[in-house]
Amino acid sequence: MLIAMAGLPGTGKSTIAGILGGRLNASVVSVDPIESAILSAGIDDDQPTGLAAYLVAETIAAAVLESGHHVIVDAVNAVDPAREQWVNLAQRSGESLKFVEILCSDPVLHRERLESRYKELPHVDEPSWHAVEQSLDEYSQWGGPSATIPRIRLDSVNSLGTNIDIALAFLEG
Repeated sequence: MLIAMAGLPGTGKSTIAGILGGRLNASVVSVDPIESAILSAGIDDDQPTGLAAYLVAETIAAAVLESGHHVIVDAVNAVDPAREQWVNLAQRSGESLKFVEILCSDPVLHRERLESRYKELPHVDEPSWHAVEQSLDEYSQWGGPSATIPRIRLDSVNSLGTNIDIALAFLEG
């Protein structure tokens, strides 16, 4: 199975993806460390390193699926072209796809989480709250092929345990 995470930075995607990966014995492929590695290699940050990271994540996810294992892609997936990338991969690989979208309905809590996290990724700065607010304006509604794929929305104001239980029931159902 291919599982694609979605949601703004600081909502808890990576935390939930990591726990789900452990529970489902699934590989987690995260776009942020890939982009950090691309930038560490000396590629200028004025290049489309985010797009490159998504393409590398897709290549890795395809290899994991081909080896017969579940894979979770940890990425913002804020727009339809990004989401459709995973729809196309699932179709090419003959695997099922499910989206797990994470949101935080409490903007104060979301901002606190964003401003207190530190991922230790060289060359990739943590986004500011202002950048996340701008991203929210650009976060597109689900449409096109991705809108037909099973998706669950989890609100990270709920306990982590509750969200993991809900996600596991959705993914295993």
